[in-house]
Amino acid sequence: MRALIFDTKRYDRDTLTAANAGRHQLHFTEVMLNAETASLAKGYAAVSIFVNDHADARALEIMAEGGTALVTLRSTGFNNVDLAAAQRLNMTIMRVANYSPYSVAEHAVALLMTLNRRIHRAYNRTRENNFSLEGLQGHDIHGKTVGLIGTGRIGALFARIMAGFGATLLGYDVAPNPDCLALGMTYVPLDELLARSDVISLHVPLLPSTHHIINRDAVARMKRGVMLVNTSRGKLVDTEAVIDGLKSGQLGAVGLDVYEEEDGLFFRDRSDQILGDDEFARLVSFPNALVTGHQAFFTHEALNEIAATTIQNLTDFETGTDNANVLKPK
Repeated sequence: MRALIFDTKRYDRDTLTAANAGRHQLHFTEVMLNAETASLAKGYAAVSIFVNDHADARALEIMAEGGTALVTLRSTGFNNVDLAAAQRLNMTIMRVANYSPYSVAEHAVALLMTLNRRIHRAYNRTRENNFSLEGLQGHDIHGKTVGLIGTGRIGALFARIMAGFGATLLGYDVAPNPDCLALGMTYVPLDELLARSDVISLHVPLLPSTHHIINRDAVARMKRGVMLVNTSRGKLVDTEAVIDGLKSGQLGAVGLDVYEEEDGLFFRDRSDQILGDDEFARLVSFPNALVTGHQAFFTHEALNEIAATTIQNLTDFETGTDNANVLKPK
């Protein structure tokens, strides 16, 4: 099967080529998919896209006209795909339902601990022979209350790590996770979780119901000095509300691996450019805000699993084999 792989980097080419082992004709482009670039897929039966590609209705229509019948995502989230339009066009959409959940859960912990113990600031100080401890004091996580918004596979792993620290666990989700209940987690309404938690970590998909779940009102209801971590999707968080929360001291620290306007910003070297995003510039100016460029998934294990699943999705589609990764509109 001929497949065009959008938005690829060297590591995508390496892992997908190795997993493919010559089964499919893979062609790689660094171009991101959107309505203006969708015509590049003409003549390809399948395309593969990543988190900041846009498979909206118009992009899907253009690709369908060019003969594309399959879109396979190299991600779990699918908020960037118009599933209803795909169904109307008789296009199949597949995803990577499971890769290494440990990668994201562990990165969330890394953000939390770096902020809590001021590791990023200490690193820069010692490189300048400044060994003062002023301003580096943190807190024990042991005995603190950690609230998880979303307790699926990744959230449950984050909860397990926090339980190992000796934290009290609160959860908010549409349905309790038995694994989290076994850890001693108490499920509570969102308002109660916001009010009681010393740490809040987001592990929900981006849906209309979760868009800006952390907004100005939510920040106001939080315990003063709370630490907020988001390794899920950028648009879960209202950036302006977070910036105001940091300015006022309502938010004690914020760790973000995702950003609501990251499209066209992340996954590129822009070190020689002046960025025009004033909100992002304000966000990273705070010493108690730590932003990484959507790298939580970025481990050897996760990349290999993403590649293997993507190739299997292509193979199953080509052979007409049932595949649990197929997405349908609700």
